[in-house]
Amino acid sequence: MADTKWLEIAVNTTPDKLDEVCAKLAAAGMDGLVIEDEGEFLQFLEQNRQYWDYVDQELLDRMRGITRVKFYVTDDADGHAQLERYTHGLGFEHTVTPLSDNDWAYSWQKYYKPLTIGDRLYVVPEWERDKPVPEGRSPLYLNPGLTFGTGSHASTQLCLEGVEAHTLPGRSVLDLGCGSGILSIAALCLGASHAVAVDIDPKAVDVAYENAALNGIGKDRYTVMAGNVIADRALAARLARERYHLVLANIVADVIIPLSAQVPALLEQDGVFLCSGIIDTRADEVQAALEKNGLHVIRRREKNGWVALEARLADE
Repeated sequence: MADTKWLEIAVNTTPDKLDEVCAKLAAAGMDGLVIEDEGEFLQFLEQNRQYWDYVDQELLDRMRGITRVKFYVTDDADGHAQLERYTHGLGFEHTVTPLSDNDWAYSWQKYYKPLTIGDRLYVVPEWERDKPVPEGRSPLYLNPGLTFGTGSHASTQLCLEGVEAHTLPGRSVLDLGCGSGILSIAALCLGASHAVAVDIDPKAVDVAYENAALNGIGKDRYTVMAGNVIADRALAARLARERYHLVLANIVADVIIPLSAQVPALLEQDGVFLCSGIIDTRADEVQAALEKNGLHVIRRREKNGWVALEARLADE
């Protein structure tokens, strides 16, 4: 991956349109967003003071009056196709800037700081692993790559809270649309016996395995596969050979709805299906699909316009 070239896409917008831009990009499948907004930046500084002694004035000046969303794709045929998909019908102008590996590393690491999530989790970028972990927290070390989840997005945080609530020692986990592997690796760090993870993007396999290794988790406990569980019947049948205590899907409503038909065959009798990545305006539609397919919603979590639903088999 050392020779990989990347493109930085910047979508310029306004504070009142920021949520719309993020929602459109997320609905198109891009969940690795970097938001550069002066208001959110100042709020971030205020809420995370413990991570620094001072903030460089140059950075403050550079953020003044800014509202934009950035994301990254590889500078190859796959990346160009992704870019076309993400920006089709977006309705906002965007710029494309080629980046070197060093540009990317610097750009990403500037903004990615440890996150406290729920009561126990502490998501730590790999380059800050030498810093102390707060007492009572379980660290989850992550080097997410460019296009996969980091824990900073509200939908991922909602899912992590659910993972913390429902992971039981010695029980199994299935992570559908795993990206960086953050959710299933979090469950393994919290005591799950083993996990299987699947993503439609083959690049996610190496990323998830690398992140697992950062946490001392090997292939004896963690299996990552590439494939489309909805379209690939052989893959769906392979996954259904085992039932899982916790099934995760941090994707989008348009994927969760058809996926919900397969979930009952994957869940243990006392298991939990946890889905997120749902824009709040579509949460009722997703819940209706879950209930139609034999699942009963037991909890709804909400944050910044995003919703996560937790469900069990309806006869429980």
